[in-house]
Amino acid sequence: MRLVIAKCSVDYDGRLSAHLPLATRLLLVKADGSVLVHSDGGSYKPLNWMSPPCAMAELDPEDHEAADGVTLVWQVQHAKSEDRLRVLIHDVLHDTSHELGIDPGLVKDGVEAHLQKLLAEHIHTLGDGWTLVRREYMTAIGPVDILCKDHRGGSVAVEIKRRGDIDGVEQLTRYLELMNRDPHLAPVTGVFAAQEIKPQARTLAQDRGIRCVTLDYDALRGIDDTTTRLF
Repeated sequence: MRLVIAKCSVDYDGRLSAHLPLATRLLLVKADGSVLVHSDGGSYKPLNWMSPPCAMAELDPEDHEAADGVTLVWQVQHAKSEDRLRVLIHDVLHDTSHELGIDPGLVKDGVEAHLQKLLAEHIHTLGDGWTLVRREYMTAIGPVDILCKDHRGGSVAVEIKRRGDIDGVEQLTRYLELMNRDPHLAPVTGVFAAQEIKPQARTLAQDRGIRCVTLDYDALRGIDDTTTRLF
């Protein structure tokens, strides 16, 4: 993980264009290649970012940029699209790197862990002919809740949440981008499963080709199993 505090401006070009005027910001470069731009506000959410697969180059500024006080340019190009992030750095206040190692992943609370166990035991809930490969499938950036095969034998990564929001979709997106680089798994599709999925998260997931599934905790536990009812 590289952390840089710098006075900079940022331009994003691609499916949309965005500009951040000159200010002091925190720039994060992660081991998976992602680059994030943070301000000292807005909680955890970056102002702008580039998700992997992407490549970052440090360039000398163009003449007109240098004339405006730019000393260094970070150019981040996405590998699968024309999206590009360009960070114009005027002054570096801090620059340090730290090796964090492999993260063990988020420890699920009781409900999420139980949902994962139940869905793994009843993987056919996602579709006829689906089979479980394993729970907690480890990747370089953390464990995927469930890896399974659909009825056609295609690999599917399942991320499970109690309440599904945008962060969960982003997490699954990172897993999918990484797993699809593995020729033994690719192509890998995604399922975002939760007891409740927020509308914004559902919209983002659908835009990225990720299937959303609402889980019924009681039904999975067998409490609402219609085969055991008299009426």
